[in-house]
Amino acid sequence: MAVCSDALPPADDPALPVNLYAPVIPRPRRSILDRLEALPRWLVLLVVAIATRWVAFGNPVTHVDEEFYFVTAQGMLNGALPFVDIWDRKPIGLFLLYLPAAAAGVPGGIWVYQLMALASVVCTALLIARVAERAGWGKGALSAALLYLLLLGFGDGQGGQAPVFYNLLVIGAVSLVLPRSGEVSADRGRILRACAAMLLIGVALQIKYSVLFEGGFLGVWLIWHEWRLKTPVAKIVLRSAIYGVLAWAPTAAAWLAYIAMGHGDAWFYANFGSILDRQSDPFWVLVRAFLKIALILALPLIVSGLSRHIPASDENMPRVRHLLFGWLIASVVGLIVFGSWFNHYALPVMVPASLCCAGYFGATEIGRRYVAPTILLAAAIAGSYTPWSARWHRGNAQQLEALAVGIGRGAGCMYIHSGNSILYSYTGRCMVSPWVFPSHLSRERENGALGVDQLAEVDRIFAKRPEIVVMRPEYYGERLIVRRRAEAHMQALGYKLKGRWPLGDLMISVYELPAARIIAPPRLASTKPA
Repeated sequence: MAVCSDALPPADDPALPVNLYAPVIPRPRRSILDRLEALPRWLVLLVVAIATRWVAFGNPVTHVDEEFYFVTAQGMLNGALPFVDIWDRKPIGLFLLYLPAAAAGVPGGIWVYQLMALASVVCTALLIARVAERAGWGKGALSAALLYLLLLGFGDGQGGQAPVFYNLLVIGAVSLVLPRSGEVSADRGRILRACAAMLLIGVALQIKYSVLFEGGFLGVWLIWHEWRLKTPVAKIVLRSAIYGVLAWAPTAAAWLAYIAMGHGDAWFYANFGSILDRQSDPFWVLVRAFLKIALILALPLIVSGLSRHIPASDENMPRVRHLLFGWLIASVVGLIVFGSWFNHYALPVMVPASLCCAGYFGATEIGRRYVAPTILLAAAIAGSYTPWSARWHRGNAQQLEALAVGIGRGAGCMYIHSGNSILYSYTGRCMVSPWVFPSHLSRERENGALGVDQLAEVDRIFAKRPEIVVMRPEYYGERLIVRRRAEAHMQALGYKLKGRWPLGDLMISVYELPAARIIAPPRLASTKPA
């Protein structure tokens, strides 16, 4: 019986010969981002966060700001009162945040606050991805979260800078008030979420006052949202007042606590008056700093702008996006207004900027295949190089420990005229002035913004004859007349050079007063000026 020639045998028949020249149907290629999205998001973000931050782990000289926060928190545990016994213009919440790390001492406490910071940035990145999904940018959510983690090092956020912590509170507040479909004015849950959001802003304000612009925008947006929901004017006024009270409640509580202790004026000047009295840096210093900040943020801001043109799939998504773009604009305005423009001033902008990149990253072929990988790669390179560079310039744990051993522990007090305040923690030496952060008494722009005359305070310090004086080489922006006054005191009192030790790319000089001329130190770890 003849077999019909049109009948086809089964394709998987093993008896058939293999046609080596048959055309191959290509399978769709999966990018690295596609493969990462198949994994648990929290795991991906945790691994990337560790990979980008490990160079700073255990390093006590990651940044001078973090050193001072740690030292101040240790002083609080020993009975010192911020703004009175240890002076600064940062809110007290920042020092309270460092208390768990300070309680662990050194070097363990360095790891504690850095692990706290690690947890904070991972949670912030998770919220970035979640909010991106709410905005209809789900395909670019992971890329946006990764961008935030990779950019942090570029802005000196590899350690425990204040924005590393309060960024989580701000995006938490924004996520609570994201518009939802079918919202009505009388929705009690919506009002409670708005109240919780403004309370989070209030807590963030007590970590750093630069949150003012982002929090202010969120408050204005809430009022506008009430109007959009046709809330009666009387209720808008009432709810606005409640939102404002909640936002300022933590700050008011701190002020009232200091008033009760008899230090209300000291608190108010340190937290507000001194900010207005501080001088500006020289023009060209500002220009260079601004250009550096612009370089850090340029690409994320450009891509964020491109995301505005991504179409929405429902009527609620544009409302969510308007809130996010408004938040981004408010953060940029805050950055510009505050001036100075240190690298870490870019950190608050990185959250909404990374978030708003999600639209273009995920919704366009060019964005997903070319723009997102290119920007993430550039951020990874720059964000990794900057912490390594900082480690080389600022030093590491081994160098600091060698310097601390060279200074030696003892009952005699120490004055760090310029250098690293963390040496107080590593040597156990007592302080001779509330102005512990070295730049406060030695930097030109701080002249007249401390509530005390710099030269007069240096005179008071040497009247107490500290056993050890620490000085780094002269630096740009230093008020040299203050250094000369300190050097004159040391010469008159007979200080001798004990040695010089390397810390990063600097040599730190340590001077010691002969034992016969030392005045017995006070019993407290810190003292007020006479």
